Amino acid sequence: MGDPSGVGPEVVLKSLASPNILGLANFLVIGDAFVIDRARRDMGLHLNVPLLNISNVPKSIFSYGKSHPAFGRASIQYLDKAIALLKNGEADCVVTAPINKSSVRSAGISDFEGHTEYFAQKTKTKDFAMMFVGKSLKITLVTRHIALKRVSEKLSRERIYKTIMLTHRCLRKFFKITAPKIGVAGLNPHAGEGGIFGKEEETIIAPAIRKASRYIDGISGPLPPDVIFYDALEKRFDAVIAMYHDQGLIPFKMLYFKNGVNLTLGLPFIRTSPDHGTAFDIAGKGRADPESMKEAILLACRLAACSAK
Repeated sequence: MGDPSGVGPEVVLKSLASPNILGLANFLVIGDAFVIDRARRDMGLHLNVPLLNISNVPKSIFSYGKSHPAFGRASIQYLDKAIALLKNGEADCVVTAPINKSSVRSAGISDFEGHTEYFAQKTKTKDFAMMFVGKSLKITLVTRHIALKRVSEKLSRERIYKTIMLTHRCLRKFFKITAPKIGVAGLNPHAGEGGIFGKEEETIIAPAIRKASRYIDGISGPLPPDVIFYDALEKRFDAVIAMYHDQGLIPFKMLYFKNGVNLTLGLPFIRTSPDHGTAFDIAGKGRADPESMKEAILLACRLAACSAK
């Protein structure tokens, strides 16, 4: 259910009450009964959900829209329980509601970067990536939550190559695209314009594309970042590889702010999440839009069914 103090409990309940989700799978909410019950009362919902009650939120300090070590600790305990169920074969996929990085770090996990890295660490997954899925656009990130000034130093031929290969495998296996077309964005304006605006395209990105092209077809780039997303919307590409977080997320959220889905590639199980945060400013007010969570649940169910075949 994500951070107890955020909109996670609300969007979970609203989503599971939706007619196109109700009965779609055998759902199990991992969270705190006190928080779920309060969210249900606050929204006037009469929905009974299967709940694994971890009972780890202190009632005496609980309030909506608040960062607190206890809430960060609770958020991680939900993830750990989900991972245990998945490893034991008791669950087929997981959908995560938003958590607050500050709360988690204040709980003592000082190196916490996010769900993606946490799942990879706990499952000993070396090659993984974040893909953002919308109706007409899929974007995979090479780098994730790092400062912009560090992006260039974190890019490598191998990292870009692995991101391309993960994306290609996902498009074939889960989205049933037999001959995927993948566009790879450059890092610099105009994709460096022959080295005038930067050398990363020539020295890092292009060699990674050449390596990937030895094994798979349909890879194009490096292409100017200000054009590549338009080309994808025009169906010239099935997915785009973005070099850094905001390069990919700005166009994606411009289009799919309310219903985009985050899919983790490379894990031994399907994990999706809504493409928004804890939204502390509206938590507990009944105003949270559940569309992104609903899409995350629908995608997780569909991809888990593909995995089972």
